[in-house]
Amino acid sequence: MERPAPSLKAAIRKARIEDAERSEVVAELRGAEIARLEMLQAAIEPVLAQAPDEIDLFDLGLAPGERPRLFIDMVGFVEMGRDRRQYRFIQNMRHGRILIAESENLDTMRDAVTAYIARRLVEREKALAADSHFIEYNASAIRTPAVADERGPAANSAAAAPERKRGFVRSALSALIEILVWFALRLGWDWWTSAL
Repeated sequence: MERPAPSLKAAIRKARIEDAERSEVVAELRGAEIARLEMLQAAIEPVLAQAPDEIDLFDLGLAPGERPRLFIDMVGFVEMGRDRRQYRFIQNMRHGRILIAESENLDTMRDAVTAYIARRLVEREKALAADSHFIEYNASAIRTPAVADERGPAANSAAAAPERKRGFVRSALSALIEILVWFALRLGWDWWTSAL
């Protein structure tokens, strides 16, 4: 007895049912990932509340998507591992990503993120101290303008021209340093030191 040819309609219907079931499972897993990341976010918010108000390095935010991520700042984020239970704290670096911490325990991850925040604040303090040292050094090098003498306005303006040029160069250099420090704080101290 010959078997009847398989029905394409039945096969398509079965494939659609399997796809819907798979999509529901994926949606449930993604929902579980987001819920775990929200729990970590709630645990980290009191830590960030202790940071000085004028510091805007950290922007705690949950980004849902195919791979939900909890961003700590522009370069550090937490995502769930393949098993959807393990937290993975990752930092983007100049030459790729590094794994800072990995754990299923919420408290362990909160402590790892707290240590990361503390390190970033110390790096910021160092960068600002280096910048203020440079400004103090330049301020001590600035001479007071020469007092006008009897040679006349033309001679006085000619004598003041080199001083104006030095003042322009100093202010341009200061602006460049401020931009570099801003980038160092935004991209991370590790990038800054490896770029030098």
